[in-house]
Amino acid sequence: PELQISGRYAGPTLRRIDTPESVPGISALSDKAAPRPTGISLPFKGQPVQGLSGIKNLGNGTFLTLTDNGYGSKANSPDAMLMFHVVKPDWKSGKLEHVSSTFLSDPDRKVPFRIVNENTPRRYLTGADFDIESIQPIGNTLWFGDELGPFLVKTDRSGKVLAVFDTKVDGKIVRSPDNPYLVPPGAPGPMKFEVKRSKGFEGMAQSPDGRFLYALLEGPLWVEATNTFESLNGKTYLRILEFDVAREEFTGKSFKYALDMPANAIGDFNLIDASSGLIIERDDTEGEPSMACKDGQLKPDCFNVPAKFKRIYKIDFAQADADGFVKKVGFIDLMDIDDPKGLAKQGGKNGKLTFPFFTIENVDVVDADHIIVGNDNNLPFSSGRALGKSDDNELILLKVTDLLKAK
Repeated sequence: PELQISGRYAGPTLRRIDTPESVPGISALSDKAAPRPTGISLPFKGQPVQGLSGIKNLGNGTFLTLTDNGYGSKANSPDAMLMFHVVKPDWKSGKLEHVSSTFLSDPDRKVPFRIVNENTPRRYLTGADFDIESIQPIGNTLWFGDELGPFLVKTDRSGKVLAVFDTKVDGKIVRSPDNPYLVPPGAPGPMKFEVKRSKGFEGMAQSPDGRFLYALLEGPLWVEATNTFESLNGKTYLRILEFDVAREEFTGKSFKYALDMPANAIGDFNLIDASSGLIIERDDTEGEPSMACKDGQLKPDCFNVPAKFKRIYKIDFAQADADGFVKKVGFIDLMDIDDPKGLAKQGGKNGKLTFPFFTIENVDVVDADHIIVGNDNNLPFSSGRALGKSDDNELILLKVTDLLKAK
């Protein structure tokens, strides 16, 4: 019964709200943005198929994707069920077929810590247990990258947990403040952790042969010895950690991904081939620039912090430098997409399309010329396409031959 309503705790106070659709959704994802209504209210009857937070091409016109922890934090998502989906876009009609949804569960008690639905028969997992942000199918199993631990979670194709793995960097376990094994101090004072909240595994790729996973942290690691986040020669960087699927352990090998700006984050990561891949890098802004407020005024009827930096980079492992930084080969700008034939179903204007969303969390290769890109609409909190309207989940097919072939 508890799971028949979702979002009871996602209001501004985190207090339980039992009346469906009684609290208006407000978009204020960026600390600098003016709060704006989105037209959708909480809590929801049932479990909504909301934001899409990772994608994998299944090769038959369908795509595997997933919904993350629910409403943005461990504290507000104990009634949001974790799930993954198969979807099939029809690019000509603009319609998206929802093929299936599957819920994650732990009936065999493989999760080594207490979960929200601990004493129920099926033990469905929720957004207070994990924040899954990336998905990779390998054989008869699925692998998920989580932000709360951060952990890697292994399930079968029915979503039943088979194992949970701690994250190790240079042989040491690293944890976020939401890690279930961390105990807050008994008196005011520091609590030691290495991964900032919501900066665990956001993107995760697999090698073409399925032997390795490459899990990418969304934020830099904290270095206690220097009291700073990891950087080198002025470059703030993220770790790409290699995981051996057969041995089920981190290999100790990692690469560095340099951010263009220290405050940027990544949205998704998939490989093109054995040595190159695609990474979404973005800032914490949202909003169509043509509807920007004058002089950045803090007003609800315009975007005072419109979207700016939304890119997809091609990276090359084989051309990593002596310090382990992968090469950024080139990029496309999602705020300046050519649409000369006016194919965009929404958002297109004068031969151009913008993708002005706060979180763009889906990218994968479709074929030798095309990639698929999608946003997480953070239901009901994100409103970047239109004022006063909750964002849709949008998937777009882009022809990027030059980027995919670039060296």
